[in-house]
Amino acid sequence: MSSNLEKTAITLGFIPLTDCAPLVVAKEHGLFAKHGLDVTLSKETSWANIRDKVALGILDGAQMLAPMPLAMSLGIGPIHKPMVTAFTMDLNGNAITVSNSLYERMQRADAAAMAERPLGARALKAVLDADRKAGRPPLTFAMVFPESTHNYELRYWMAAAGIDPERDVRLVVVPPPQMVGQLERGSIDGYCVGEPWNAQAVQAGIGRTLITKYEIWNNSPEKVLGVTQEWAEQYPNTHHALLLALLEAGRWLDEPDHRIEAAALIARSVYVNAPEHVVRMSMTGTFQYAADEMPRALPDFNVFHRYAANFPWRSHALWFISQMIRWGQLGHAVDMQAVAEEVYRPDLYRRAAAELSLPCPGIDYKTEGKHDAGWKLYEGDTSLLMGADRFLDGRLFDPSQPLEYLRGFAVQHMKADAAELAALNPADDARLLEGKTH
Repeated sequence: MSSNLEKTAITLGFIPLTDCAPLVVAKEHGLFAKHGLDVTLSKETSWANIRDKVALGILDGAQMLAPMPLAMSLGIGPIHKPMVTAFTMDLNGNAITVSNSLYERMQRADAAAMAERPLGARALKAVLDADRKAGRPPLTFAMVFPESTHNYELRYWMAAAGIDPERDVRLVVVPPPQMVGQLERGSIDGYCVGEPWNAQAVQAGIGRTLITKYEIWNNSPEKVLGVTQEWAEQYPNTHHALLLALLEAGRWLDEPDHRIEAAALIARSVYVNAPEHVVRMSMTGTFQYAADEMPRALPDFNVFHRYAANFPWRSHALWFISQMIRWGQLGHAVDMQAVAEEVYRPDLYRRAAAELSLPCPGIDYKTEGKHDAGWKLYEGDTSLLMGADRFLDGRLFDPSQPLEYLRGFAVQHMKADAAELAALNPADDARLLEGKTH
């Protein structure tokens, strides 16, 4: 326990989702206390609440969607606040679920496409095309926040099948706990959300899950610990203590024997407030796509520590910025790498990992989408076991050439000036040559 903390009483925000688990475990297992922290966990109703309260200093930090600290630092949305993340809380964990009626329409439109795994959006495109010809209004899909993994995953999945999410559907923001009710009422036709809100719809017979986040981009980042840059600089030792506690929590969570206990903890009303058997499903490595189907083994649906899951890869940050540019959220040119390096802080992570004698990547960037199975990242005489990182459409993201990657998409809505982007982001950026995968 550290005696030189600048601040010991900390309030951290979270949203009722299964991947708040590292915060809950660190609190309930005394890991925050072990490192000298008295942490209050504050359940928040929406990601906008999280963003605003962290920016205003009402919360010291929070569980955040991985793109949120980048968006806040870039001034996308109503808040412009320099942010820092030095810790990825988990990988995977989301899914796309649709109403039973839409699922049946997709089956009738293209049964062959519906039999494919992973399930693409080809049958949905056939439904949308038929609706357009018939003069029907576009279908409505919900995601949790504009600058969210969910928004980018939903758009990526649709666009890979030739659907333009800006024109062919209506996208709306709905807080995670409200998704199931909105689907049941027919206010939305489908959504992308984290657990347990897909399993809840399936168990209740309200909807069917089409595809998981893991199947869209294997082992992609989901939530992070977000704090303002000002807070991180004012309370460096306190921030370090938070990282230590959460690293220990993530390591504990990825022990299979601990998952049932973890599910019981987070299912409680003070946290996720969902039936324990529903929470337990994904947390123990299985996933049920439909009420009339047996659960399938998905051991990596929730990853909290293995595969260097907690490391804040700057290549992940660059990918998120590329999507902000692709969909016109970021309307001006920026030095993408400079932003990634200001916000994502592997240096702070490495300090905490070293104190706990945990192996750690020695590079900050890696090619994304290169591996369709487990692989090893070699660090001198040792190696780190990494997970698959394949994209649904087989594309590669080379972090030294983000603009080349963006140019490869037929469906995109870039608003930033291409020439200005090119000037600020030279191809084969020498600053990144050491950051390519070994």
